[in-house]
Amino acid sequence: MIFAVEKINANPDLLPNITLGFKIFDTCAAMRRAVEGTFWILSGGSKSIPSYQWQEKTHLAGIIGDSGSVRSILMAQILGIYRYPQISYFSTSPIMSNRNQFPSFFRTIPSDEFQSRGLAQLVTYFGWSWVGLLAIDNDYGLLGIQVIKEELLRSGACVAFVENILTNLPNRNAPHIVKTIRESTAHVIVVFSLPHDFIPVLEELLMQNVSGKIWVASESWSTSALLSSKRFQEILVGTIGFAIHSGWMLGFTEYLNSFHPSKYPDDDFAIAIWEHIFSCDWFENRNNRTTQECTGGEKLESYITKPDFRLSFNVYTCVYIFAWALQSLLQCKSGSGPFHEGECADISSFRPWQLLHYVKNTNFQADDKTRIFFNHNGDPPAIYDIVNWQLRTSGELEQVIIGIYNSSAPHGNMLILESTSIKWNTGDTQMPYSKCSLSCPLGFQKVTISGKPTCCYECAHCPQGEISNQTDAVECHQCSWDMWPNQEQDTCLLRGIEFLSYKDLVGVSLAAIAFFSSTVPVCILVIFFYHRTTPIVRANNWSLSCLLLVSLSFCFLCSLAFIGYPQPEMCLLRQVFFGMVFTLCISCVLAKTITVVIAFKATKPGSRLQKCSGIKVSYCAMGICVLIQLCICVLWLSCSPPFPEYDTQTLSRVIIVTCNEGLSGVFFWIMLGYLGLLAAISFIFAFLARHLPDSFNEAKLITFSMLAFLSVWVSFVPAYFSARGKNMVAMEIFAILCSSWAVVICIFVPKCFIILFRPNMNSREHLMKRDKVQK
Repeated sequence: MIFAVEKINANPDLLPNITLGFKIFDTCAAMRRAVEGTFWILSGGSKSIPSYQWQEKTHLAGIIGDSGSVRSILMAQILGIYRYPQISYFSTSPIMSNRNQFPSFFRTIPSDEFQSRGLAQLVTYFGWSWVGLLAIDNDYGLLGIQVIKEELLRSGACVAFVENILTNLPNRNAPHIVKTIRESTAHVIVVFSLPHDFIPVLEELLMQNVSGKIWVASESWSTSALLSSKRFQEILVGTIGFAIHSGWMLGFTEYLNSFHPSKYPDDDFAIAIWEHIFSCDWFENRNNRTTQECTGGEKLESYITKPDFRLSFNVYTCVYIFAWALQSLLQCKSGSGPFHEGECADISSFRPWQLLHYVKNTNFQADDKTRIFFNHNGDPPAIYDIVNWQLRTSGELEQVIIGIYNSSAPHGNMLILESTSIKWNTGDTQMPYSKCSLSCPLGFQKVTISGKPTCCYECAHCPQGEISNQTDAVECHQCSWDMWPNQEQDTCLLRGIEFLSYKDLVGVSLAAIAFFSSTVPVCILVIFFYHRTTPIVRANNWSLSCLLLVSLSFCFLCSLAFIGYPQPEMCLLRQVFFGMVFTLCISCVLAKTITVVIAFKATKPGSRLQKCSGIKVSYCAMGICVLIQLCICVLWLSCSPPFPEYDTQTLSRVIIVTCNEGLSGVFFWIMLGYLGLLAAISFIFAFLARHLPDSFNEAKLITFSMLAFLSVWVSFVPAYFSARGKNMVAMEIFAILCSSWAVVICIFVPKCFIILFRPNMNSREHLMKRDKVQK
C-alpha cells in the first residue's frame, strides 16, 4: 500500500498537485477493534501518521480493508450510512454483494460465489461426474460448497458425499471424514477450507494410509506454504485449484529489495517487518525479546527469493481505484458533471457520496492482463490463476500455474487450461477419472439404476435400428431416413438404392427375354402372312389372329416398362399399359372363341345366331371389353394415380424405390381382376365348344391357353405379396412373360408346326376327312 501511494504521488500525470496520505489502524483480527477503528477513522483520529503529516484541510477519501469478511461486514454497515467508499482486498463473502445492505462496499478480490462456480466448471471440464465435497463449517465453507453442489448437479454431475469440518472439535471430526473418503468410490474431492482447519484431516489420512485422491482446492489453501510441507506431499501432490490472480506491479520487486527501516524512521511497521523477517531486535527498539540484535546489514532480497504478489496486487489496485476516482473527480468540468444540474465536486471539499459515484464507475488497466472495474454489485471481474501442485526436482511441492479463469472473458471462454502441463498424483499427464460407473462405449446407452443417483448407471445396447455415436449417451437415436446403423451401432451408413435396373443380372436377363419374346409373335405373324390362303389360317379368323399376335408382342414389350428407375411418368403409365395390352390380348382370344361358337351354331337351320354372324360381332365384343378396362384405368389415374415412393421400412440397409399404386393398390387389383374375369369367360366358352368340329374349332387350344394364363396369375397373387423390393417387380414381369408365352404356345405353336413341318395336314381335303371321321 505504501509503495502504491508513493508511486502515485511521484506520477505527475496522476493527481497532479495532490498528495495522497493514509492512516492505519490494526484490528488485530478482532470484531470489536474493527468497529472501534472505524469510528476512530471517521472521527479524525490522532495526528501522528507514519511517514506522512495529517493536515487540517485533508479529507478522508475512503477506507481500504478489512481482510476478513466478518469484520468487513461490520465496518460496511457503519460506513454505508455515510456513503464512505470501502474497498476490501480479501473479503470474499457473497453476502457483501447485496447493494441494499452494503451500498458503499467494494472489493478487489472476487466473491466466493464466482470461485464456487469456477471450481464447478473446472470439475466439469475434466469430466468428473462423481465428486466428494468437504467444507469448513462456517459461512465461507458452507456457502461456497452449497453453490458448488448446485452447479455440479445442474451440469449433470453427482455428489458422492458432503462432509463438514467441525471447527468446534479439536480433531475437526477427522476420523469420520477420512472413513467416508476411504469408503467412497469418488476419486475427486473439492475442499473449501482454511489451511489450519484442513491439517487434522490430512494427519488422519496419513494415519489411515489413504492416498490416491485428487484434491480440488479453494483459493484459501491452494497456495498454502503450511500444506506444501514434505509431510503432506504424498497426499496432496497433483492437487489442482483456484488461486488469487497474481498481477504485475512494475518496480515493486526493486522496492522490496531496497526496503530498509532507516528509510522510514517514523514507520513502526517497517521496523516490525524487519524484526519479524530476520528474527532480531532493531537496535533502537531493544526489548530483550531475543539475544540477537539487528545489524542493519541484512539483505531483504536474500529472503524474498520467490515473492508471492497475489494479495499484494489486490491491495495495490485498492489504492489505484481511489487514485483514479479522485482523478475523475478532479477532471470534472462544470456544467457537465454527474451531479445536480451538471455540478462537479470540489477536490478540497467533496462529500463521501460524491467520490462514491466515481469509485463505482472506475475502469482502468492495472497491468497488461488485468482491467479493473466493478459490476452493479461492487464486485470486480473474477480472475483466478489455476494452479497444480507438482514435485520439484528438489523434492518440494510447487504450485505451478497451468491456466486462468476469467468470468469476463469474451465468447464465454472463461476457463483456459494448458492440460499438457498438468501432473497428477500418478506422476504423469494422463487425466484420472472419477465416475460412479464406467463410461458406456459407442453403440450403448445409459440405463439408470433404481434408487441410485443418475451418475450411477448400467450400459445397454441400443435398440435395433438406432445408434449412439458418443460415449455415455443418454439415449440412442435413429439414423436419418437415407441412412442405416452399422453392425456396431455407432455410426450411420448411407443406404443403398434398390430397384430393378438394367445393370442387375435379373433385370438385364428379363429385358433380354422380353425383347426376344416380342419377336416371336412377329415371326408367327410373318408365317401366317405367307400362308394366309391355307385352310388352317383361314379357318381361325385371319384378322383376329393378326391382332392377337400384335397384342402379344406388345404384352412382351410392356414388361420393359417395369425395369429401370421408377420415374413419375413410368409409374403413371406402366400398369395402365400392361392392363390395356393384356385386355386387348384376352379380348381377341374371347372374340375368337365367340366366333367359333357363332360360326358353328349359325349353320343350324332356324338359328337366331345367323343374324349375329360376321366379324362385326367379334370386334364389337372386343371393343366393349377394352372400353371397360379403359374406363377403369382412367378412373384410376383420376382418383389415385401411381407415384414413385421410397420404401425405408422393409429393408434396413436399402431404400427400395418403387411405384406406389395408390389407394393401397385397389385399382391395380380391380384391373387385374377384370383381366382374370375375361380370361375365365374365354376359358368357359372355349371349354364348352371343345367338341365342335375341328374344321372350324380352335377351342381346345384356347381352353389350354386360358387355363395356363389363369394358373400363372393365380400363382402370382401370393408370390407378389410375399416378395419385396425389386423381387416384387421381377415377379410381375415373370408373370407377364409366362402368361404371354402360355397364349403363344397353346394357340399358335401347334398351327405353326403344321404349317412348317406337316404341310400335308394343311389342306382342305385333310380337314374335311378329319371332319367326316369325327362325325
